[in-house]
Amino acid sequence: MIIGLTGGIGSGKSTVARAFETFGAAWVDADDVAREVVNPGEPALLAIKQRFGSQVINQDGTLNRAALRDIVFKDPAQRQWLESITHPKIRERLLQHIERLKNAGAPYVLLVSPLLFESGQDALVNRCAVVDVPTELQLLRTLKRDGVSESQVHAILAAQLPREQRLAKADDVIDNSGDHDSMMQQVSQLHERYRQLLHD
Repeated sequence: MIIGLTGGIGSGKSTVARAFETFGAAWVDADDVAREVVNPGEPALLAIKQRFGSQVINQDGTLNRAALRDIVFKDPAQRQWLESITHPKIRERLLQHIERLKNAGAPYVLLVSPLLFESGQDALVNRCAVVDVPTELQLLRTLKRDGVSESQVHAILAAQLPREQRLAKADDVIDNSGDHDSMMQQVSQLHERYRQLLHD
């Protein structure tokens, strides 16, 4: 069984994924895979360089994410182009990782993705779990963690599905606005539910 785990920026998806891991679940992070497909030598990086030039490439040949983010968040057409190049490659690579984890014997696999619904990756999963926190908390956590400007956080929030729509699509919701123990308790309950579903 594949569980999609999503939530807005700063909601604590990775923390929740690591909590599931303590119960034996395996997980793959779409953000990690998104970085993999633009590594030096990958076709997607070549296409990005051809389109935007060396301004988006670091001295060591890696992608300058900050420079690219600046361009694509200001121009929806450029973002669409970028997604048309990277999303199919990310999807293909995600499926390879999920297959590998399934074969390694995990009871179920989490596909952790901030854009699970927006990118159509929800088509790859059996259930969707949403990590939810109030928008103000998302903003605070992201500013503290990523060292980005408030306007950039707002741009990222605007590119993600509104909170209400995300919650409406959820099979399961984890409220991550409380403390660590509260989150662990919710994960433990969901883990039991998923194990039951596997045996039904």
